[in-house]
Amino acid sequence: MIASLTGRVTATEERSCVIDVAGVGYRVHASARTVAALPAPPALAHLLVETQLRDDSILLYGFSDTAERAWFRLLTGVQGVGAKLALGILSALSPNDLVAAIAAGDRAWLMRAPGVGAKLAQRLLGELREPAAQIPSLSLAVPAASGVAEDAISALVNLGYRRTEAEAALQRAGARLGEEPSFASLVREGLKELAR
Repeated sequence: MIASLTGRVTATEERSCVIDVAGVGYRVHASARTVAALPAPPALAHLLVETQLRDDSILLYGFSDTAERAWFRLLTGVQGVGAKLALGILSALSPNDLVAAIAAGDRAWLMRAPGVGAKLAQRLLGELREPAAQIPSLSLAVPAASGVAEDAISALVNLGYRRTEAEAALQRAGARLGEEPSFASLVREGLKELAR
């Protein structure tokens, strides 16, 4: 089984890329988020890979980090979620967004992903609540207990955003800003994340 690939990016499409490893081009299916993170051809890239064997083909699914690969494995373990739908979910929602949505029981947030209706969203919430808590390295970049983070969440909620949306946006903003950002910079960067 192929677990990772390091090679030159020779082509990218919306949901796949071709990685040339020693003259062999591997088509790797990936989320839009992973494809967007790849360097422009012909730069070198490294992808973590899940290999799926079928009767008539070998399919490779690539991920830029272990969190996304872990979520792909969790999602494809849910009845009714195949590899294509899992990549669609990961294109619409980052691993941190998924953690926040599942922790909050926010079915509507999951339904933002194409192909996820009310029944599937409810199934995802039910089946993934416990496994999601076991995935390491998906904690808030800005500790939820900190006064600055809680004040920033409150500010975004007062502006009309849902708490789960605000928390996820501040996670991403906090990861960029580093340790102990100011209230103003955290809210400003959180609003930029929510505008995307």
